[in-house]
Amino acid sequence: MSDITDLTQPNPVTADEHDLKRVLGPVQLILLGIGGVIGAGIFVITGTAAAEHAGPAVLISFVIAALGCTFAGLCYAEFAAMIPESGSAYTYSYATLGRFMAWFIGWNLVLEYLVSGAAVAAGWSGYFQALLADMGMHLPAAIGNAPLTFNAGHQIVFTGALINLPAAGLILVLTALLTIGARESASFNGLMVIIKVAIVLAVIVFCIPYVNFDNLTPFIPANTGEYGQFGWSGIAAGAGMVFFAYIGFDAVSVAAQETKNPQRDLPIGILGSLLVCTILYILMALVMTGVVSYTELNVPNPVSFAVAAIGPQLAWLVPWINVGATLGLATVVFVSIYGQSRIFYAMARDGFLPPTFAAVHPQFKTPWRGTIITGLLAAVLAAIFPLDILGDLVSIGTLMAFIVVCVGTLIVRVRAPRAKRPFRTPFIWVVAPLGILTCGYMMYSLSDDTWVRLAIWTVLGLAIYFAYGIRHAAPSKWTVTNES
Repeated sequence: MSDITDLTQPNPVTADEHDLKRVLGPVQLILLGIGGVIGAGIFVITGTAAAEHAGPAVLISFVIAALGCTFAGLCYAEFAAMIPESGSAYTYSYATLGRFMAWFIGWNLVLEYLVSGAAVAAGWSGYFQALLADMGMHLPAAIGNAPLTFNAGHQIVFTGALINLPAAGLILVLTALLTIGARESASFNGLMVIIKVAIVLAVIVFCIPYVNFDNLTPFIPANTGEYGQFGWSGIAAGAGMVFFAYIGFDAVSVAAQETKNPQRDLPIGILGSLLVCTILYILMALVMTGVVSYTELNVPNPVSFAVAAIGPQLAWLVPWINVGATLGLATVVFVSIYGQSRIFYAMARDGFLPPTFAAVHPQFKTPWRGTIITGLLAAVLAAIFPLDILGDLVSIGTLMAFIVVCVGTLIVRVRAPRAKRPFRTPFIWVVAPLGILTCGYMMYSLSDDTWVRLAIWTVLGLAIYFAYGIRHAAPSKWTVTNES
């Protein structure tokens, strides 16, 4: 008997119509992961986390977030090698925890991919308009900003703008590219990743000589008396915030059905992209808090601000940083739309969503209808909401998914200890519990408002589940058993 049995599930669409094309290798997967990670975190959120929560100790915040992602990433790698299907944590939950938890996690993954794609597109719009301004072109404010934002009391208010047209336009262009094919999309992503990583490395190399260690003292600023405002609680709050910077590495597992050798290549892609991004993040945080005081970094463009503060000797680098940020944010949006369309594809194959989300284009071999629907939904969100309204909600939904993956890995180790595992998480009874605790601690550090929004989101998801999913969902097509 096989350790993983592919059970036939009832579905109105034939298996051939569901097949995706296997075209991706390990290098493309690592680039896909880096493309999904390096973006808003390194170019925007690092400065905010340092200025509002952790000070120079934002480096420790990055380490905590990286540890949580590493623990979860090792569990992801084991599952991805055992169950090489699209769907990421959703598919793993369905195989181990049942139908209800699968829907719950799938619904939370909508936050990670669709909503985060919209949020990052809103951040991208600011950098794009800055580039246009450098060339003497200016968009009217009415079509260059979100119509909603937060006021000083953390309430949603109208800005007077009509639509964030650049953000919506970016998503629509990337959606069209993703519809054409996985190989073409991956080639585009790979080129953009190489350019933005080169710019990040240039910032690190040229700015390290200008680091002033006085700016790093005190390394952990004293707590103000409120939780999350500096001190160790500020480091924890900063970790919860910069965790958003790591979201995207697990998109590698979403590409399972388009990977040539998923059992070998998926763990390489997940862990390789996470390692590269962690090193770059920590070095960039050191440079930013070293060249200027952390108190000055709460600006929309903290990287270019910090470099510009060095003086005219590095003025030539500032425009390139804006280029890198524009490309970096665009590739994050690209990976987010890709990941969400594949999760919708997997959920539709299982009956949780209408079959149109699983329809594969006969020529391009992509889930084209689901990709277009995903793009349209993300474009609407990006046109209306700014980054700050959506960011924390994305983090808490993703952290929840990571915790479930860690729990699911332990459950499978108990239920099927002798199952074939092409990749085995080392020290599983240490790694998985640490992943659960680290991610849980970062969830706890997020604001009460974020938890309220998560509750509202969950109620909405349950309404859809009981109205449609529970009546149409088939049994999981994957079951993990011991070898006979």
